[in-house]
Amino acid sequence: MDAEAALLQTLRTRVDRVVRRLPEADEAGRWHAHRLNGRALRLVRPITFTPYASARPCSARCAFCSENLRTDRGGVAAARLRPDAGYFAGLRRALAALRGVPLSWSLSGLENTDDPDWLLTLLHTLQAAEGAGPGEGVAVEERVLYTNGAGFAQARGAALREALQRFGLSWIELSRHHAEGPVNQALMRFRPGEPIATQAVFERVLAELADAFPVRLVCLLQQGGVRTLADVAAYLAWARRCGAGTVIFREFSQLDAGYRDNATARHLQAARVPMAPLLQACLADASTCAGWRIESLTEGYYFWNLRLRTREGLQVVFERSDYAAMHRRHASGDVYKLVYFANGQLCSGWEPGHEVLLDTRLAGAVDG
Repeated sequence: MDAEAALLQTLRTRVDRVVRRLPEADEAGRWHAHRLNGRALRLVRPITFTPYASARPCSARCAFCSENLRTDRGGVAAARLRPDAGYFAGLRRALAALRGVPLSWSLSGLENTDDPDWLLTLLHTLQAAEGAGPGEGVAVEERVLYTNGAGFAQARGAALREALQRFGLSWIELSRHHAEGPVNQALMRFRPGEPIATQAVFERVLAELADAFPVRLVCLLQQGGVRTLADVAAYLAWARRCGAGTVIFREFSQLDAGYRDNATARHLQAARVPMAPLLQACLADASTCAGWRIESLTEGYYFWNLRLRTREGLQVVFERSDYAAMHRRHASGDVYKLVYFANGQLCSGWEPGHEVLLDTRLAGAVDG
């Protein structure tokens, strides 16, 4: 048994609540049957829908960004696709084809807030799909935005924040990989002229967002960033001062053999900080973790995380994911994820051209 498996086994004996997001094949209540484009599908519950953001290149150039990974299957990467004039008509068609499917909006991809007009139109389109009428709209459980915060520091940041409030955002996952601005900039490499790179600006944006939504700060463990027990303690102290309600420490996703040996894959290997030994060190250190309470263990279809609560009320999450498990699920025939890309394809995975459920550009495609 490896270190991670041993840790998971131990955690299962220590937690009062284990959340299983991966249902058994015969758990009827955890699956949703749906017919799409003439094909009978079985979708996991809960399932998230991502309108993949790629209106413009990202405001940050993180060396560890998974959007720069490439698989052996080939094709045009999602990050290189740009929406054309027919994008939102195609999105409306894809959403109409999903009527009756219980969804959660998961707004991710590149940086949603880098193009305010695109994001505002997206929010309007999703809201219209929800409010199409009794029995006709999309049933939505949660609405989440994943962001580096760049657009909130620009001139239309307040307008974006207000639009997201009207949208009913459940929470924001805000990326910041070190408590000190210059160290974070060395990791995220925001483009010249991006105000969010400055520590004071980021902390102002964080405070404004925390006044409007629950904010979960996301910190990827890595060499040159947060990697030790002392780093974790310093990051949590800073997050608490800034008003965050949750901090998520994530290990770089574990890749499988299907990825090409490019600069991003090599960086992920070289800069990886294993989460399991760091989590064990935290749990064993009385000074850092004094008063911490274990709340739950979540086991997803390709990830797991442990949720804890500090004495001061800050939620702390340690999370790990495995892309090999993700690819096995996506290739299984069951649907675990829905992604709509800028080329008009609705897919059950993160690669345009693969696991295509509906191509909204094809005249012969059947909705529903």
